[in-house]
Amino acid sequence: MVERTEASSPSGDRLGTPGPGGVWRQDETHRRWLAADAERQFAFFRKSLRADGGFDVLDRDGTPFPDALQELHSTTRLVHSYALGKAFGLEGADAVIDGGMDHLWNGHRDDLHGGYAASIRGREIVDGVKLAYGHVFVLLAAASAKLVGHPDADRLLADAAEVLDRHYWDEATGLFRDEFNRDWTPFSTYRGMNANMHGVEALVTAYEATGETLFLDRAGRILDFFVGRIGPAHGLRLPEHYNEDWTPDPDYRGNPMFRPAGTTPGHSFELSRLTLQHWDLAGRRDAEAPARARRLFEQAFSDAWREADGGFVYTVAGDGRPLVSDRYWWPVTEAIGALSALMKLAPQPADEERYRRLWRFADRSLIDHEHGGWFPEIDDEGRPVARQFAGKPDIYHSVQATLLPLVPGLSRLSDELRSAAARR
Repeated sequence: MVERTEASSPSGDRLGTPGPGGVWRQDETHRRWLAADAERQFAFFRKSLRADGGFDVLDRDGTPFPDALQELHSTTRLVHSYALGKAFGLEGADAVIDGGMDHLWNGHRDDLHGGYAASIRGREIVDGVKLAYGHVFVLLAAASAKLVGHPDADRLLADAAEVLDRHYWDEATGLFRDEFNRDWTPFSTYRGMNANMHGVEALVTAYEATGETLFLDRAGRILDFFVGRIGPAHGLRLPEHYNEDWTPDPDYRGNPMFRPAGTTPGHSFELSRLTLQHWDLAGRRDAEAPARARRLFEQAFSDAWREADGGFVYTVAGDGRPLVSDRYWWPVTEAIGALSALMKLAPQPADEERYRRLWRFADRSLIDHEHGGWFPEIDDEGRPVARQFAGKPDIYHSVQATLLPLVPGLSRLSDELRSAAARR
Protein backbone atom coordinates (compact mmCIF):
# COMPACT_ATOMS: atom_id res chain seq x y z
CA MET A 1 0.00 0.00 0.00
CA VAL A 2 1.52 3.33 -1.08
CA GLU A 3 0.88 6.17 1.29
CA ARG A 4 -1.22 8.97 -0.14
CA THR A 5 0.44 12.34 -0.38
CA GLU A 6 -1.11 15.34 1.33
CA ALA A 7 -2.44 16.68 -1.96
CA SER A 8 -4.15 13.42 -2.91
CA SER A 9 -5.52 12.52 0.49
CA PRO A 10 -9.32 12.56 0.46
CA SER A 11 -9.32 13.44 4.16
CA GLY A 12 -7.32 16.65 3.84
CA ASP A 13 -10.14 19.14 4.25
CA ARG A 14 -11.56 17.17 7.14
CA LEU A 15 -8.29 16.90 9.05
CA GLY A 16 -7.25 20.50 8.64
CA THR A 17 -6.31 23.36 6.36
CA PRO A 18 -3.21 25.55 6.63
CA GLY A 19 -3.60 27.81 9.63
CA PRO A 20 -1.45 30.81 10.56
CA GLY A 21 1.98 30.08 9.14
CA GLY A 22 0.66 26.80 7.74
CA VAL A 23 0.54 25.15 11.19
CA TRP A 24 -2.20 22.60 11.67
CA ARG A 25 -2.12 22.85 15.45
CA GLN A 26 -3.26 26.45 15.08
CA ASP A 27 -5.94 25.68 12.48
CA GLU A 28 -9.47 25.62 13.86
CA THR A 29 -10.56 22.89 11.43
CA HIS A 30 -7.83 20.60 12.72
CA ARG A 31 -8.44 21.52 16.34
CA ARG A 32 -12.14 20.76 16.04
CA TRP A 33 -11.25 17.44 14.41
CA LEU A 34 -8.90 16.54 17.27
CA ALA A 35 -11.51 17.41 19.90
CA ALA A 36 -14.15 15.41 18.06
CA ASP A 37 -11.96 12.32 17.92
CA ALA A 38 -11.18 12.64 21.62
CA GLU A 39 -14.90 12.83 22.38
CA ARG A 40 -15.57 9.74 20.25
CA GLN A 41 -12.86 7.86 22.12
CA PHE A 42 -14.29 8.86 25.48
CA ALA A 43 -17.77 7.80 24.36
CA PHE A 44 -16.50 4.41 23.19
CA PHE A 45 -14.51 3.51 26.30
CA ARG A 46 -17.31 4.73 28.56
CA LYS A 47 -18.95 1.43 27.58
CA SER A 48 -16.30 -0.44 29.56
CA LEU A 49 -17.81 0.80 32.85
CA ARG A 50 -19.90 -1.89 34.54
CA ALA A 51 -22.79 -1.30 36.90
CA ASP A 52 -20.55 -2.18 39.86
CA GLY A 53 -17.98 0.42 38.84
CA GLY A 54 -15.50 -2.09 37.46
CA PHE A 55 -14.29 -2.21 33.89
CA ASP A 56 -14.86 -4.66 31.07
CA VAL A 57 -12.49 -5.29 28.19
CA LEU A 58 -14.17 -4.23 24.94
CA ASP A 59 -14.30 -5.87 21.56
CA ARG A 60 -13.83 -3.67 18.49
CA ASP A 61 -17.52 -2.74 18.35
CA GLY A 62 -17.73 -1.96 22.06
CA THR A 63 -19.19 -5.30 23.17
CA PRO A 64 -17.71 -6.42 26.49
CA PHE A 65 -15.72 -9.65 26.49
CA PRO A 66 -17.29 -12.07 28.97
CA ASP A 67 -15.43 -12.78 32.21
CA ALA A 68 -12.25 -10.95 31.21
CA LEU A 69 -9.80 -9.98 33.94
CA GLN A 70 -9.50 -6.36 34.98
CA GLU A 71 -5.81 -5.48 34.79
CA LEU A 72 -4.11 -2.88 36.96
CA HIS A 73 -2.62 -0.91 34.10
CA SER A 74 -6.05 -0.72 32.43
CA THR A 75 -7.85 0.47 35.58
CA THR A 76 -5.27 3.14 36.26
CA ARG A 77 -5.07 4.35 32.68
CA LEU A 78 -8.83 4.76 32.50
CA VAL A 79 -8.77 6.88 35.65
CA HIS A 80 -5.95 9.01 34.25
CA SER A 81 -7.57 9.40 30.83
CA TYR A 82 -11.00 10.34 32.13
CA ALA A 83 -9.41 12.77 34.58
CA LEU A 84 -7.93 14.48 31.52
CA GLY A 85 -11.38 14.31 29.94
CA LYS A 86 -12.94 15.94 32.98
CA ALA A 87 -10.38 18.75 32.83
CA PHE A 88 -11.35 19.19 29.17
CA GLY A 89 -15.01 19.56 30.11
CA LEU A 90 -16.19 16.02 29.32
CA GLU A 91 -19.59 15.23 30.78
CA GLY A 92 -19.89 11.85 32.45
CA ALA A 93 -16.20 11.49 33.28
CA ASP A 94 -16.85 11.32 37.02
CA ALA A 95 -18.53 7.91 36.85
CA VAL A 96 -15.46 6.34 35.23
CA ILE A 97 -13.06 8.05 37.63
CA ASP A 98 -15.17 7.04 40.64
CA GLY A 99 -15.39 3.43 39.50
CA GLY A 100 -11.68 3.19 38.85
CA MET A 101 -10.68 4.82 42.13
CA ASP A 102 -12.99 2.51 44.06
CA HIS A 103 -11.63 -0.62 42.38
CA LEU A 104 -8.05 0.47 42.88
CA TRP A 105 -8.59 0.84 46.61
CA ASN A 106 -11.08 -1.97 47.20
CA GLY A 107 -10.06 -4.42 44.48
CA HIS A 108 -6.48 -4.14 43.31
CA ARG A 109 -5.09 -3.01 46.68
CA ASP A 110 -3.71 -5.98 48.60
CA ASP A 111 -4.94 -5.73 52.20
CA LEU A 112 -2.76 -8.65 53.24
CA HIS A 113 0.65 -7.68 51.88
CA GLY A 114 0.26 -4.11 50.65
CA GLY A 115 0.71 -2.85 47.14
CA TYR A 116 -1.56 -3.46 44.17
CA ALA A 117 -2.34 -6.72 42.38
CA ALA A 118 -1.83 -7.09 38.66
CA SER A 119 -5.35 -8.35 37.92
CA ILE A 120 -8.72 -8.83 39.58
CA ARG A 121 -12.10 -10.32 38.78
CA GLY A 122 -14.82 -8.29 40.42
CA ARG A 123 -13.03 -7.29 43.61
CA GLU A 124 -11.10 -10.52 44.04
CA ILE A 125 -7.37 -10.73 43.35
CA VAL A 126 -6.55 -13.21 40.59
CA ASP A 127 -2.90 -12.39 39.86
CA GLY A 128 -1.09 -10.94 42.85
CA VAL A 129 2.27 -10.34 41.19
CA LYS A 130 3.61 -6.87 42.06
CA LEU A 131 5.07 -5.04 39.06
CA ALA A 132 6.64 -1.59 39.14
CA TYR A 133 4.93 -1.00 35.78
CA GLY A 134 1.49 -1.25 37.37
CA HIS A 135 2.43 0.61 40.54
CA VAL A 136 3.73 3.70 38.77
CA PHE A 137 0.38 3.84 36.96
CA VAL A 138 -1.36 3.80 40.35
CA LEU A 139 0.64 6.90 41.22
CA LEU A 140 -0.28 8.46 37.86
CA ALA A 141 -3.99 7.72 38.37
CA ALA A 142 -3.94 9.15 41.88
CA ALA A 143 -2.12 12.31 40.81
CA SER A 144 -4.43 12.86 37.84
CA ALA A 145 -7.48 12.30 40.05
CA LYS A 146 -6.11 14.81 42.56
CA LEU A 147 -5.68 17.39 39.81
CA VAL A 148 -9.43 17.22 39.13
CA GLY A 149 -10.39 17.21 42.79
CA HIS A 150 -11.32 13.60 43.49
CA PRO A 151 -11.94 13.10 47.23
CA ASP A 152 -10.05 9.79 47.42
CA ALA A 153 -6.99 10.91 45.52
CA ASP A 154 -4.86 11.89 48.51
CA ARG A 155 -5.05 8.51 50.24
CA LEU A 156 -4.30 6.64 47.02
CA LEU A 157 -1.41 8.93 46.13
CA ALA A 158 0.12 8.64 49.59
CA ASP A 159 -0.17 4.86 49.58
CA ALA A 160 1.21 4.43 46.06
CA ALA A 161 4.13 6.74 46.81
CA GLU A 162 4.93 4.85 50.02
CA VAL A 163 4.85 1.45 48.26
CA LEU A 164 7.05 2.68 45.44
CA ASP A 165 9.50 4.16 47.92
CA ARG A 166 9.62 1.08 50.16
CA HIS A 167 9.82 -1.69 47.57
CA TYR A 168 10.80 -0.34 44.17
CA TRP A 169 12.95 2.76 44.44
CA ASP A 170 16.68 2.07 44.52
CA GLU A 171 18.30 5.20 45.90
CA ALA A 172 21.81 4.06 44.95
CA THR A 173 20.99 3.89 41.24
CA GLY A 174 18.15 6.42 41.09
CA LEU A 175 15.92 3.89 39.30
CA PHE A 176 12.96 1.62 39.98
CA ARG A 177 13.35 -2.12 40.50
CA ASP A 178 10.82 -4.15 38.53
CA GLU A 179 8.98 -7.10 40.05
CA PHE A 180 8.08 -9.09 43.14
CA ASN A 181 5.79 -11.89 44.16
CA ARG A 182 2.61 -11.01 46.00
CA ASP A 183 4.34 -11.28 49.40
CA TRP A 184 7.28 -9.12 48.21
CA THR A 185 9.70 -12.01 47.94
CA PRO A 186 12.01 -11.63 44.93
CA PHE A 187 10.46 -12.56 41.62
CA SER A 188 13.50 -11.95 39.43
CA THR A 189 16.53 -9.71 39.07
CA TYR A 190 15.19 -8.21 35.83
CA ARG A 191 15.50 -4.47 35.40
CA GLY A 192 13.76 -2.58 32.61
CA MET A 193 13.32 0.78 30.95
CA ASN A 194 9.56 0.57 30.43
CA ALA A 195 8.53 0.77 34.08
CA ASN A 196 11.05 3.55 34.68
CA MET A 197 9.90 5.53 31.67
CA HIS A 198 6.31 5.40 32.89
CA GLY A 199 7.70 6.13 36.32
CA VAL A 200 8.89 9.48 34.98
CA GLU A 201 5.39 10.18 33.70
CA ALA A 202 3.87 9.35 37.07
CA LEU A 203 6.46 11.28 39.06
CA VAL A 204 6.17 14.52 37.08
CA THR A 205 2.37 14.32 37.29
CA ALA A 206 2.62 13.71 41.05
CA TYR A 207 4.82 16.80 41.27
CA GLU A 208 2.22 18.80 39.34
CA ALA A 209 -0.46 17.59 41.76
CA THR A 210 1.45 18.09 45.01
CA GLY A 211 4.42 20.39 44.47
CA GLU A 212 6.66 17.87 46.28
CA THR A 213 10.11 18.25 44.76
CA LEU A 214 11.13 14.67 45.60
CA PHE A 215 8.91 13.48 42.75
CA LEU A 216 10.52 15.87 40.28
CA ASP A 217 14.04 15.04 41.46
CA ARG A 218 13.49 11.31 41.04
CA ALA A 219 12.06 11.79 37.57
CA GLY A 220 15.17 13.76 36.69
CA ARG A 221 17.46 10.97 37.90
CA ILE A 222 15.67 8.40 35.72
CA LEU A 223 15.88 10.70 32.70
CA ASP A 224 19.55 11.36 33.34
CA PHE A 225 20.28 7.63 33.26
CA PHE A 226 18.36 6.74 30.10
CA VAL A 227 18.41 9.93 28.05
CA GLY A 228 21.60 11.49 29.35
CA ARG A 229 23.85 8.43 29.66
CA ILE A 230 22.45 5.26 28.10
CA GLY A 231 21.16 6.97 24.96
CA PRO A 232 24.45 8.55 23.84
CA ALA A 233 26.33 5.34 24.67
CA HIS A 234 24.08 3.29 22.37
CA GLY A 235 23.61 5.50 19.34
CA LEU A 236 20.37 6.92 20.79
CA ARG A 237 18.76 3.48 20.49
CA LEU A 238 17.77 2.79 24.07
CA PRO A 239 18.14 -0.80 25.30
CA GLU A 240 14.93 -2.01 26.92
CA HIS A 241 16.26 -4.73 29.21
CA TYR A 242 18.94 -4.79 31.90
CA ASN A 243 20.62 -7.03 34.42
CA GLU A 244 20.47 -6.40 38.15
CA ASP A 245 23.51 -4.12 37.95
CA TRP A 246 21.86 -2.10 35.17
CA THR A 247 24.08 -3.34 32.38
CA PRO A 248 22.07 -3.89 29.18
CA ASP A 249 20.90 -7.44 28.49
CA PRO A 250 20.64 -7.67 24.68
CA ASP A 251 19.64 -11.35 24.76
CA TYR A 252 16.55 -10.90 26.93
CA ARG A 253 13.25 -12.04 25.40
CA GLY A 254 10.02 -11.47 27.31
CA ASN A 255 6.39 -10.63 26.66
CA PRO A 256 6.26 -9.71 22.95
CA MET A 257 4.28 -6.54 23.63
CA PHE A 258 5.55 -5.28 26.98
CA ARG A 259 9.10 -6.70 26.89
CA PRO A 260 10.07 -7.32 23.27
CA ALA A 261 13.63 -7.93 22.14
CA GLY A 262 15.68 -4.99 20.95
CA THR A 263 14.88 -1.31 21.34
CA THR A 264 11.40 0.18 21.05
CA PRO A 265 11.22 3.48 19.12
CA GLY A 266 7.82 4.25 20.63
CA HIS A 267 9.45 4.51 24.05
CA SER A 268 12.00 6.95 22.67
CA PHE A 269 9.11 9.15 21.53
CA GLU A 270 7.60 9.03 25.02
CA LEU A 271 10.91 9.84 26.69
CA SER A 272 11.46 12.72 24.30
CA ARG A 273 8.18 14.32 25.39
CA LEU A 274 8.75 13.54 29.06
CA THR A 275 12.21 15.11 28.88
CA LEU A 276 10.60 18.37 27.81
CA GLN A 277 7.86 18.12 30.43
CA HIS A 278 10.42 17.63 33.20
CA TRP A 279 12.64 20.39 31.83
CA ASP A 280 9.69 22.80 31.80
CA LEU A 281 8.66 21.92 35.37
CA ALA A 282 12.26 22.17 36.61
CA GLY A 283 12.54 25.78 35.49
CA ARG A 284 14.16 25.19 32.08
CA ARG A 285 17.61 25.34 33.66
CA ASP A 286 19.26 22.54 31.68
CA ALA A 287 20.10 24.18 28.37
CA GLU A 288 20.87 20.84 26.68
CA ALA A 289 17.62 19.04 27.53
CA PRO A 290 15.65 20.21 24.45
CA ALA A 291 18.47 19.08 22.16
CA ARG A 292 18.55 15.66 23.84
CA ALA A 293 14.81 15.33 23.39
CA ARG A 294 15.06 16.31 19.73
CA ARG A 295 17.90 13.87 18.99
CA LEU A 296 16.07 11.01 20.65
CA PHE A 297 12.95 11.71 18.59
CA GLU A 298 14.82 12.09 15.32
CA GLN A 299 16.72 8.82 15.72
CA ALA A 300 13.57 6.86 16.51
CA PHE A 301 11.65 8.40 13.62
CA SER A 302 14.49 7.74 11.20
CA ASP A 303 14.90 4.13 12.35
CA ALA A 304 11.26 3.10 12.52
CA TRP A 305 9.06 4.99 10.04
CA ARG A 306 7.92 2.75 7.17
CA GLU A 307 8.28 5.02 4.16
CA ALA A 308 6.37 2.79 1.75
CA ASP A 309 3.16 2.39 3.71
CA GLY A 310 3.36 4.45 6.91
CA GLY A 311 3.45 3.56 10.57
CA PHE A 312 6.42 2.47 12.64
CA VAL A 313 8.15 -0.86 12.99
CA TYR A 314 7.74 -2.00 16.57
CA THR A 315 11.34 -2.80 17.51
CA VAL A 316 14.81 -2.39 16.02
CA ALA A 317 18.20 -3.89 16.78
CA GLY A 318 21.09 -1.94 18.22
CA ASP A 319 22.29 -1.14 14.69
CA GLY A 320 18.85 0.10 13.59
CA ARG A 321 17.76 -3.02 11.68
CA PRO A 322 14.03 -3.79 12.10
CA LEU A 323 13.42 -6.72 14.42
CA VAL A 324 9.62 -6.66 14.71
CA SER A 325 8.02 -4.90 11.74
CA ASP A 326 4.44 -5.19 13.01
CA ARG A 327 2.55 -1.90 13.23
CA TYR A 328 0.71 -0.91 16.39
CA TRP A 329 -1.28 2.17 17.22
CA TRP A 330 0.59 3.40 20.25
CA PRO A 331 3.98 4.33 18.70
CA VAL A 332 2.10 6.56 16.24
CA THR A 333 0.25 8.28 19.06
CA GLU A 334 3.45 8.81 21.03
CA ALA A 335 5.23 10.20 17.99
CA ILE A 336 2.39 12.72 17.61
CA GLY A 337 2.66 13.73 21.26
CA ALA A 338 6.44 14.11 21.14
CA LEU A 339 6.44 15.97 17.84
CA SER A 340 3.74 18.38 18.96
CA ALA A 341 5.84 19.17 22.07
CA LEU A 342 8.99 19.74 20.02
CA MET A 343 7.08 21.97 17.60
CA LYS A 344 5.76 24.11 20.43
CA LEU A 345 9.30 24.82 21.56
CA ALA A 346 11.48 24.98 18.44
CA PRO A 347 9.81 23.79 15.22
CA GLN A 348 12.06 22.46 12.48
CA PRO A 349 11.37 22.69 8.71
CA ALA A 350 10.27 19.05 8.38
CA ASP A 351 8.06 18.98 11.47
CA GLU A 352 4.79 20.22 9.99
CA GLU A 353 4.90 17.76 7.10
CA ARG A 354 5.64 14.88 9.47
CA TYR A 355 2.88 15.96 11.85
CA ARG A 356 0.38 15.91 8.99
CA ARG A 357 1.77 12.61 7.71
CA LEU A 358 1.24 10.99 11.11
CA TRP A 359 -2.33 12.19 11.40
CA ARG A 360 -3.20 11.19 7.83
CA PHE A 361 -1.86 7.71 8.48
CA ALA A 362 -3.78 7.46 11.75
CA ASP A 363 -6.96 8.71 10.12
CA ARG A 364 -6.68 6.25 7.25
CA SER A 365 -5.43 3.13 9.00
CA LEU A 366 -5.89 3.29 12.78
CA ILE A 367 -8.95 5.33 13.74
CA ASP A 368 -12.22 3.38 13.81
CA HIS A 369 -14.60 5.89 12.26
CA GLU A 370 -17.56 3.57 12.67
CA HIS A 371 -17.38 2.70 16.37
CA GLY A 372 -14.84 5.09 17.89
CA GLY A 373 -11.43 4.40 19.35
CA TRP A 374 -8.37 3.19 17.46
CA PHE A 375 -7.51 -0.22 16.08
CA PRO A 376 -4.51 -1.50 18.07
CA GLU A 377 -2.72 -3.27 15.19
CA ILE A 378 -2.82 -3.55 11.42
CA ASP A 379 -1.33 -6.02 8.93
CA ASP A 380 0.93 -5.30 5.97
CA GLU A 381 -2.11 -4.35 3.89
CA GLY A 382 -3.25 -1.82 6.46
CA ARG A 383 -6.16 -3.95 7.70
CA PRO A 384 -6.99 -4.37 11.40
CA VAL A 385 -5.82 -7.69 12.84
CA ALA A 386 -5.88 -9.32 16.28
CA ARG A 387 -2.55 -11.05 16.72
CA GLN A 388 -1.40 -9.40 19.96
CA PHE A 389 -4.61 -7.74 21.11
CA ALA A 390 -8.21 -8.83 21.42
CA GLY A 391 -10.59 -5.93 20.85
CA LYS A 392 -9.50 -2.42 21.82
CA PRO A 393 -7.37 -2.52 24.94
CA ASP A 394 -6.87 1.11 25.81
CA ILE A 395 -7.77 4.79 25.45
CA TYR A 396 -4.64 6.10 27.17
CA HIS A 397 -2.21 6.49 24.27
CA SER A 398 -4.63 7.60 21.58
CA VAL A 399 -6.61 10.13 23.59
CA GLN A 400 -3.43 11.88 24.69
CA ALA A 401 -2.41 12.15 21.04
CA THR A 402 -5.58 14.16 20.38
CA LEU A 403 -5.34 16.31 23.51
CA LEU A 404 -1.65 17.23 23.64
CA PRO A 405 -1.64 19.24 20.39
CA LEU A 406 -4.62 21.28 21.62
CA VAL A 407 -2.68 22.97 24.42
CA PRO A 408 0.21 25.44 24.09
CA GLY A 409 2.33 24.26 27.04
CA LEU A 410 4.78 21.43 27.66
CA SER A 411 3.61 20.51 31.16
CA ARG A 412 0.62 20.73 33.52
CA LEU A 413 -1.70 19.16 30.95
CA SER A 414 -4.74 19.13 33.24
CA ASP A 415 -4.50 22.87 33.85
CA GLU A 416 -3.92 23.52 30.17
CA LEU A 417 -6.92 21.41 29.18
CA ARG A 418 -9.08 23.25 31.67
CA SER A 419 -8.08 26.53 30.05
CA ALA A 420 -8.68 25.11 26.58
CA ALA A 421 -12.14 23.93 27.61
CA ALA A 422 -12.99 27.41 28.87
CA ARG A 423 -12.14 28.81 25.44
CA ARG A 424 -14.23 26.29 23.50
